[in-house]
Amino acid sequence: MSIHRRHLAGAAILAAAVIPSFANAQSADDQAVSQAVAALTRAMLAADRAALEAVTHEGLSYGHSAGRIENRAQFIANLVERNNPFGEINITNQTIQVNGDDAIVRHVFTGNTTGGGRITPVNIGILQVWKKQGGAWKLYARQAFTRPQA
Repeated sequence: MSIHRRHLAGAAILAAAVIPSFANAQSADDQAVSQAVAALTRAMLAADRAALEAVTHEGLSYGHSAGRIENRAQFIANLVERNNPFGEINITNQTIQVNGDDAIVRHVFTGNTTGGGRITPVNIGILQVWKKQGGAWKLYARQAFTRPQA
């Protein structure tokens, strides 16, 4: 079979129509991890102990941008006891990379905390590691870092 320009043009039109849908499509695991990140965000805003326990791994290592490291019990207790509650959390520029039962999530975390009777803005970068456990994605590790000033 010979290939002519009109064949290439037809293939290019077909590829232009089909490839973006593949590029924009998320796998089922990507979607599940994205939903787990959203559930974590809601649980943090609500300071909901049961929801926080449901979405975090027992071996959680939770790193703050100021360098403080907490285990799962400390992380949950600090939120639930309202030591530094969040007034607003916005997640942007999120990427998800799934490899088997592990996932790496990166995003920008902005918003504010309302601890100590004052509102403090937050603008940090986040790296999260999620593990699939019993069919559910659980936050296993998180490290925040200070973003450069614009």
